[in-house]
Amino acid sequence: MVNCNVKNWQGEEVGQATLELKVAKEENAAHILHRAVTRQLTNARQGTASAKTRAEVRGGGRKPWRQKGTGRARAGSIRSPLWRGGGVIFGPKPRDFNLKMNRKERRLALRTALGGRAEDLIVVENFAEQLPQPKTKELALALSRWGVEANQKVALILVDSPDSIYLSARNLCYVKLLRADGLNVYDLLNADKIVATSEALAKIQEVYND
Repeated sequence: MVNCNVKNWQGEEVGQATLELKVAKEENAAHILHRAVTRQLTNARQGTASAKTRAEVRGGGRKPWRQKGTGRARAGSIRSPLWRGGGVIFGPKPRDFNLKMNRKERRLALRTALGGRAEDLIVVENFAEQLPQPKTKELALALSRWGVEANQKVALILVDSPDSIYLSARNLCYVKLLRADGLNVYDLLNADKIVATSEALAKIQEVYND
């Protein structure tokens, strides 16, 4: 169980919030997190890299010179991989890099990642009303009042992202906006601080604690 102080828009503590998640055993936690991060990064690869073999490069059908008598090394095609403009030996071809991981394992990894970042978790009240219009500067000042130091990477978790908050966070290169029902292990581990609203914390408890 994780106990957190809830802060308001001004950075004052106004209450308490708890988060109770079933996490992996200590001896298995590093392994399952490694698998989850590897899967996420690998599945993000497009797999569209492609190079032509000597059979696919245009031209090279005619033997450039006769086999014997020229004094030069024998050659059968100007598209040999040994030649400039020739094919590529064992070059990349389009492929599927996707790795599979059971749903229960994925959710366990997510809960373990979140539970392991308890010390860096900051819980705040819903602040959508404080930003009726997009104001990047106001959001940056609020993050500093909540305890985020300059240029620390922040995962900002909300139940939903109104346009005013989305547009305010968009210009802050160190802020990653996440929905409470669409979290991922990499962003949780990559962030220096995790800022979540109390509503988002309740949503996480509802969605992932099974």
